[in-house]
Amino acid sequence: MKYILYARKSTEEDDRQVLSIEAQLVELQEYAAKEKLEIAASFQEAKTAKEPGRMKFAEMLAILESGKADGIISWHPDRLARNSVDGGKIIHFVDRGLIRSLKFPTFWFEPTPQGLFMLNIAFGQSKYFVDNLRENVKRGLRQKIRNGVWPGWAPVGYLNNAKTRGIDVDSDKATKVKKLFEMYATGAYTLHSLANWCKEKGLRGNLGKEIALSNVQSILQNIFYIGLMKYGGEIHEGQHEPLISKKLFDSCQEVMSKRGKFHHVRKNDFAFLGLMKCASCGCSITAEKQKGHNYYRCTKKKGVCQEKHYLREEALTEQITSYLQKVSLSSQDTEKVLAALDNEQDKAREDAQSEVSVLKEQLSQVEAKLQKLLDVYLADALSTEEYAAKKQSLLSQKMSLKEKITDFETKGM
Repeated sequence: MKYILYARKSTEEDDRQVLSIEAQLVELQEYAAKEKLEIAASFQEAKTAKEPGRMKFAEMLAILESGKADGIISWHPDRLARNSVDGGKIIHFVDRGLIRSLKFPTFWFEPTPQGLFMLNIAFGQSKYFVDNLRENVKRGLRQKIRNGVWPGWAPVGYLNNAKTRGIDVDSDKATKVKKLFEMYATGAYTLHSLANWCKEKGLRGNLGKEIALSNVQSILQNIFYIGLMKYGGEIHEGQHEPLISKKLFDSCQEVMSKRGKFHHVRKNDFAFLGLMKCASCGCSITAEKQKGHNYYRCTKKKGVCQEKHYLREEALTEQITSYLQKVSLSSQDTEKVLAALDNEQDKAREDAQSEVSVLKEQLSQVEAKLQKLLDVYLADALSTEEYAAKKQSLLSQKMSLKEKITDFETKGM
């Protein structure tokens, strides 16, 4: 009888496996020599057995089906299969007589009804272990999300904290990421130009890779930067510190909704353009740049105008400055103006306090709605899709209200 020696570990990382392939091979070869078993072929692979599709496993079955071997030596049945498809193939090959013997140093088997029953149990236990582990991992991830902790890799601008298992702001990159949002919100930058900006400023992803155009778009659309997290199609509040305001984020989404088209920036910035009319005919004043200087003139849209000369910006600045210097207030008038300003400030502070109270009341109402929404969802009165959509809307309102309250309190109003 000829045997195929099969060794497997579930990961390509050596330090993540209890028994390495090398250790399995040594044990199996010693076992084969002790039992005087003939080895026709040997296969080893570093692939998980949770899912079917292992190449070496398929090659082994092909040899068995061809009749060039009729037995398998492996460390344990879970090395052969941890899923029902591959486990079923082994059982089927035994039933067909293509596998006449299975040898395991840690497990007894013989091709009898009792042996097949025990093998089925072994494969079932392996699958149960995998399924149970997967569910435990998923449950742990869901709990982290409920606690406001992102369970995956932090996006650029943040770092995973190995000690606290939380997400910290990356002080080296956070400022540049915020600047990225601010630049895009102006509408004067394309995704391509921002990708080039990232390259020029040395802003790279957390794995050291350059930030490509698609990465820029993902960053600008990621709600993680305003303190929210999207996981499993649902929006959650995060414990991490937001890098930008919701207002800035919304501005970026508005620009992106317009397909990120380049907004033309005026080539020459003329300080007084649009502020004056021609004293002679009342037409608008236009400006142009000549030989490094800015010149202003009448547009003459109403026809002939007696103003025929250009006026340099420096001369215009002197005229305006001279006129403004002639305008002044008496001491008595100054006191009245300052008193009026103080009254306005006091009134603004009172109005702001009232506004904060209203905003806090609205915030409490939104939080109550979120709790009520959860109760309705848990009572199976809402579909998952409806719940996710309504929750996202309420969380958006909550973020906006919190930002408004913070703005009022920060300004000391």
